[in-house]
Amino acid sequence: MSGIDLNNENESSQGGRQYLSFLLGNELYGVDVMRAQEVLGITAIDHVPETLPYMKGVIDLRGKIAPIVDLRIKFGMEWKEYDDDTTIIITEMHGEMVGFIVDSVMDVIQIAKEDIQNTPHFTAKMEKDAVNGIGKVNDKIIILLDIDKVFTKDEMKGLTPGKEEV
Repeated sequence: MSGIDLNNENESSQGGRQYLSFLLGNELYGVDVMRAQEVLGITAIDHVPETLPYMKGVIDLRGKIAPIVDLRIKFGMEWKEYDDDTTIIITEMHGEMVGFIVDSVMDVIQIAKEDIQNTPHFTAKMEKDAVNGIGKVNDKIIILLDIDKVFTKDEMKGLTPGKEEV
């Protein structure tokens, strides 16, 4: 995880975008690098009762409480034991700090606009609009996620129990 620079501007002079890439199973995913606030190794997570099945609990991140979600469970994949590669990606969604547990973070990669294709709604395991496109880097396919559409606003309410809508 060292060497991953999350502070770059996302538009390059060649018209591409930068994505933080990560693995879930054998699939490579990416999120806009500007949306990834922090990358952490797996840490102790405090369980919160009566939450959504994929919510693993919360962590205290420098005084702010962040719900932690296992993306494997959210996407309907088989649960996997956490190991030294398991990583938490801290993002902001719908105005809330949220951490995603992924199998491992790969790198920040540049994808040219012409190497990103829109996708038909091809999956039933995740919110269909959560897939922004499919990118190609060298010979690898990367599923690009729109972080704000991974969870609906109603699901976000379930991730932040006790918070009332203002």
